[in-house]
Amino acid sequence: MRVMPMPADVNANGDVFGGWIMAQVDVAGAVLPVRVSRGRVATVAVNQFVFKQPVSIGDLLSFYAHVERVGNTSVTVHVQVWAERNPGAPQLVKVTEANITYVAIDEHGQPRPVPR
Repeated sequence: MRVMPMPADVNANGDVFGGWIMAQVDVAGAVLPVRVSRGRVATVAVNQFVFKQPVSIGDLLSFYAHVERVGNTSVTVHVQVWAERNPGAPQLVKVTEANITYVAIDEHGQPRPVPR
């Protein structure tokens, strides 16, 4: 997933809100568990979330996810976020990484087995 933060996404210091980045990570991270579980998932745990560098308006953020673990009803995903900065002399900087666990749920919102 790729996204560029906008002026409404920054705090009083001019840095992008951490909560905005967390929401984007959750969206990007959910794609794989939906595929793996072949259906609806819900975020159940943020196991780790590390902000390594601030993010600014104009940074192009790229989100890369891979499956860390598949359980009976859950899928844990690791997401890395890289910022492409300074279009005149491009730089790539890892700005965030996270481990998030999603649970597969049925139409009633109850946990269901992840198909094997």
